[in-house]
Amino acid sequence: MENDLEARQGDAQSDQVKASDEGSTSNDQRQEDQQREAQSPTFKQRISHFTWPWFACTMSTGAIATVIAQTPNRFRGLETIGKIFFILDLMLFVLFTIMIGIRFYLHPQKFAKSMHHAVEGLFFGAYFVSIALIITCAQSYGVPSVGPWLVTALKVLFWIYCAVVFIVGVGQYYLFFQLERMAVADATPAWIFPIYPLLVVGNTAATLMPSQPGYSAYPMWLGAVMLQGLSWTVSLMMYAIYTQRLMTSELPAASKRPGMYVSVGPAGYTAAALIALGQRAPNVIPHDAWSFSVLPTGSVVNVLGVVSGLFLILFSAWFLFVSTVAVVAGIRQMSFSLNWWAFIFPNAGFTLAAIQAGKALDSPGINGICSALTILLVIMWLITAVAHVRALKKGNIMWPGMDEDKDMPED
Repeated sequence: MENDLEARQGDAQSDQVKASDEGSTSNDQRQEDQQREAQSPTFKQRISHFTWPWFACTMSTGAIATVIAQTPNRFRGLETIGKIFFILDLMLFVLFTIMIGIRFYLHPQKFAKSMHHAVEGLFFGAYFVSIALIITCAQSYGVPSVGPWLVTALKVLFWIYCAVVFIVGVGQYYLFFQLERMAVADATPAWIFPIYPLLVVGNTAATLMPSQPGYSAYPMWLGAVMLQGLSWTVSLMMYAIYTQRLMTSELPAASKRPGMYVSVGPAGYTAAALIALGQRAPNVIPHDAWSFSVLPTGSVVNVLGVVSGLFLILFSAWFLFVSTVAVVAGIRQMSFSLNWWAFIFPNAGFTLAAIQAGKALDSPGINGICSALTILLVIMWLITAVAHVRALKKGNIMWPGMDEDKDMPED
């Protein structure tokens, strides 16, 4: 009896100590929050940390709208859901463009620095990928409801886009080669981002072609094939560096592991482009276009495109599974950062590749998987959007010392 009484007294004392510790912890946390609120930065100070990675949000929103426009097993209302995401993407893109414009107006010296910053600068390409996805969605949701003027406008925008992002892909890599020294031990899939805007050219072109006249569609097809080849080849070199880092160094920190999904995108978008461009070939390539061929050129290219896309698609899936295992292993230590949007836009590339594979093979099973992937992408978008808003309110992002530009000198 005495031993039981002593044990109960010991447990009660332990509970009191634990409650006291928890109370002191909550009080400390409350004091830190109050102190942080008292030291809240001004709008000018916060806007100076509105960085290029914010456009990963518009990339993801546009990617969701693109996937919904192409996903199989459709139902009434799906088109409306896709249009909602497209309109939201347009609104966010305009808002973010205004915000980053204000940042560089108030802090003009940061524009040049952001172009080659070792972290923020890599995401400059996210701005242009967002534009490509807007063009794609304008074709999917706008052309069926608008006059032929939009078809011509999209053709002009497509070629302007190709010219601009080619210059970006050359110029920004030159800046990194010339001005930065980045260690292989710190390599991330984000090193692919300067060429990322060209990775979506193939899918954009394949979406635009059905409404384009033949004299416009064939040059668009050729340009898409060549630019997709450039972007894939550069990405493959960056894949090698990233894989070397994984083999010789440790995994990224838990909070940065969602960024590992960026590695899913290049192979996914390229596989989707190869299959889609291949299927467009019979209707786009003129019979006498290639004088050296005695075979039906379009049909041959169709087969080559589908086979090449199928050849690549599991490469994208491999990175998807590796990244997922790494994220799950570190999920308890994970806090929100803007690279959470990598849960969506790279995996949308894999989903688009699966959608194209399902169409090419006429496979109900693959189509069912694509529908499930589309639902998962929408769920992840909602989770990430809520986490993004909460982090903004709490000052975990767009706050001095908290963002990708935290080591960039202030004014």
